[in-house]
Amino acid sequence: MKTQDTFKFAESHEWASIEDDGLVWVGISNHAQEALGDVMFFQAPKIGQLVKQGEAIAAIESVKAASDIHAPISGEIVALNEEMDASPEMVNANPYAVWLFKIKPTSTESLAADINILMPLAQYESGPGA
Repeated sequence: MKTQDTFKFAESHEWASIEDDGLVWVGISNHAQEALGDVMFFQAPKIGQLVKQGEAIAAIESVKAASDIHAPISGEIVALNEEMDASPEMVNANPYAVWLFKIKPTSTESLAADINILMPLAQYESGPGA
């Protein structure tokens, strides 16, 4: 997994990391986990589910709030972090080390267009993640 400096961020507080296998790993930002507080439950998308960029596809709940998780890119859900079932609170400890699900991009062209809409860390932290 790459570092948060290489991640791209959505205004809705998800991060996306394009990995060497061509899959995009998705998690939530530090800002999101701080706003949520102690995470208690993660409702994952379904394997094989086709998603569109910006679409609410999962949910995360804490003792004080619930929040939708949106797809940062379009594609197909191909993997879920099963550790989140037993220990959803691990996202609070290090949100940039905990991926929630992986998306196989629809195509190279769609990935390039989707990633172009997302923000690098510095821009995210000076805007929605500030």
